[in-house]
Amino acid sequence: MGISELLRDDETENVEFKTSLSEMDEILKTISAFSNRRGGTILVGVTNDRNVVGVDIGRNTLERLANNIRRETDPQIFPSVGYSEQEGKTIISIEVSESTSKPVFYRDKAYIRVGRTNQKLSSTEIRNLITTEHRVTSWDEQVVTEASFEDIDGNKLTDFLKLAVLKRNLDLDPKSPIEEALSRLDLLRDGKLTNAAILLFGKNPQKFVLQAFTQCGKFKGVDTLEFEDMHDFKASIIDQRDDALRFAEKHIRRSARIEGSERVEEFEYPIESIREAITNAICHRDYRINSSVQIRIFDDRMEIWGCGPLPKPLTIEDLKNQHESIRRNPLIAEFFFKIGFIERWGTGTQRIIDFCLEQGLPEPLFEIKSGSLVVTLRKYKFIETKKSELSIRQQRAIDYLLKHGKITNSQYREINPEIKERTALNDLKELVDKGFISLEGKGRYAHYILS
Repeated sequence: MGISELLRDDETENVEFKTSLSEMDEILKTISAFSNRRGGTILVGVTNDRNVVGVDIGRNTLERLANNIRRETDPQIFPSVGYSEQEGKTIISIEVSESTSKPVFYRDKAYIRVGRTNQKLSSTEIRNLITTEHRVTSWDEQVVTEASFEDIDGNKLTDFLKLAVLKRNLDLDPKSPIEEALSRLDLLRDGKLTNAAILLFGKNPQKFVLQAFTQCGKFKGVDTLEFEDMHDFKASIIDQRDDALRFAEKHIRRSARIEGSERVEEFEYPIESIREAITNAICHRDYRINSSVQIRIFDDRMEIWGCGPLPKPLTIEDLKNQHESIRRNPLIAEFFFKIGFIERWGTGTQRIIDFCLEQGLPEPLFEIKSGSLVVTLRKYKFIETKKSELSIRQQRAIDYLLKHGKITNSQYREINPEIKERTALNDLKELVDKGFISLEGKGRYAHYILS
């Protein structure tokens, strides 16, 4: 339901108005209450009698608001935070889904929505909620009330069924009518489309889930200051996965070698690792978070940013070893399995590591940054294992290259002020001969990059 429609009626069990962000305490109580009931929407910049007064939004207002909500709720809540113009004024909308991990607390207290009020749960009520709460469906299983079968792309559904029959011997005729196929695939709830149905086969998934897209960028150098190329992919999540992989293939180097009588091409990162990391990010992201999957390609590394932290109880260390497969979006994961995108054994991250090590690359990094899982593939083959063979001066040069992307003879002497130009030239030549770096350009334009 759009904001203009929400403004037509008074506050309800799933709609609340707040005049400004100064009412943050009440806003957070409402978020707890909505999370412990059936979800709802908070409109900030609206009085109780539905008068639009608007709010001022600065550069980072929405980001700070979302971070504050995550920080003050336990378990953390990731609402969809946005804004729109109504009557020439700005209104902030906070859309809260029913939590799959009840009860949700705010400052050690839990609330529940009763009519138009937020009521604090007693300790007895909290225990009852924990012990008697029926299974709450995951986000991807929840209904998109505004969607209809007209929003489904029949060709995408047919293509999926053909591939699933081929890959996993799915027992469903690709020519089945849309409604019958979606019902057989468990993508309907009481005849209504689920979030998974829209993301997998929707004509325009972002009409219903605005943040469900993948952002790809190729940057110049080793930081995010300057783009060489960028693209946002906004089709179905199956198409997004394929489009993001093609973008990565376009922007990473490849080399060729002769094995026997055959010419073998090799990318600077294993395509298998890239494919696995992108697939995991799209499949397992938290689609409630108002952010996108991001593929960032730099001169020295590739970063795949998912959305949200690891699903509990997984840890970063678990990813490096055999671990249970914990699926944040079980419906989406099942469909990715049906067409061979993922397996069910929790081995995907291990394969990312193994493919890189087999190609002679450093072990990929798995980190939590800004609340999201980030997988970093690094391309320099010798640094991890052979850096200790170098002199202190040469090690300084490697550290400089990792930070800046390139180095000249004069810059080498700046970080090693005790040496002359000839010594610098010999040190750099030795690094070239050992395969650490490569010379690019001539004369005054000559510089060195990591190999």
